[in-house]
Amino acid sequence: MSVAGAGLEGSVSVRLETAAGRVRTIAVQVRRPAAARALCGRTPDEAMRLVPLLFSLCGTAQSLAALEAFEDALGLDAHPHTTARALLAEAEAATNHAWQVLMDWPARLGEAPQPKELAGLRAAAAAIHPALYPARDGLRPGGGSLRPDRAALTAAIAALRKGVERAVFAAPAPTDVAALERWAEAGGTGAARLMRRVLAPGMAGFGACGVAALEPHPAGWFGERLSVDAVFSERPRQDGAPAHTGPLARRTAHPLVAALLARHGSGLAAHAAARLVELAGLAERLASWVERLNDAEPVPDAEADATLLGTGSGVVETARGRLAHWLRLEDGRIADYRIAAPTEWNFAADGPLARGLADASADAGLAERAGLLVAALDPCVASAITIQDED
Repeated sequence: MSVAGAGLEGSVSVRLETAAGRVRTIAVQVRRPAAARALCGRTPDEAMRLVPLLFSLCGTAQSLAALEAFEDALGLDAHPHTTARALLAEAEAATNHAWQVLMDWPARLGEAPQPKELAGLRAAAAAIHPALYPARDGLRPGGGSLRPDRAALTAAIAALRKGVERAVFAAPAPTDVAALERWAEAGGTGAARLMRRVLAPGMAGFGACGVAALEPHPAGWFGERLSVDAVFSERPRQDGAPAHTGPLARRTAHPLVAALLARHGSGLAAHAAARLVELAGLAERLASWVERLNDAEPVPDAEADATLLGTGSGVVETARGRLAHWLRLEDGRIADYRIAAPTEWNFAADGPLARGLADASADAGLAERAGLLVAALDPCVASAITIQDED
């Protein structure tokens, strides 16, 4: 049987073969167009106009990673823009989390999605860029003219807070397991009802495996590996082994997530709770960034010099996990460009999905559980699951 479908932007295909009531073979394959190749031969300015068109789901995060890589290669110090860029990345990540919680989760319960609530959150997040850069020039090498409008930023953050509180929690966000169980049992929102489902016996620990979390490695760590190994972008490794990245990797120390990890391992319950923890803390994180903002001018770049040479790397934390870019400039144009994306970590042939499905019970609920695990690891492309019973 097949679940979901594959889109034009790429796909993740998961094939499970079962026998004697267990999953015996797992094959995971990621297919995506060579977007990085489309940037080769371009100038930095041309590439920055193209990046958000190539990556529609995380266009801001991809642009920020590209910016950091270009600035590294060009020797530009854009540190005055670091805080503003963190705000932009957090806001986009929030809308991606919200899509999961308000659109995907209800559909998995057979409930109606909440597009109006999602649209409100996206509108609030979209207001952040012009509130930072009135000329909307923040996504360029060296940064733009940073003039924070604190009133507009406060209003956008307030709208995000209210939207999350109303649509996701409808109650104080749970901070420990007992509160999470009470909130889930009350079932006041689609998120609560999904959480109630994944806390059920046989669900909470489904997908738990021994794959380590991807550490918050700096851009240089990725740059060293991408520059010497063209295969790293397709099959990334940490200390020679697979790793998982995303909300669970970031929130392992949170008391609620840590308690679920201790009780159920890195299964569905811990993944879902980590996403909710990130949404619950969104407004506080954004407000803390706003407090640290200062006006800043664009950093003059040297793109006019056609003899520019250099390599650079950039890294951004997205909703789906740690994203890294590396590039090489020759004569002022991109000679090589490589990307290590979260999907390649989470959907590696021997990564957290494959290991989490190994030897799973092949009963009538396997398709649902496998689909929830794929959604928890959150590919940036369409996914398809095929289950073949060899018996």
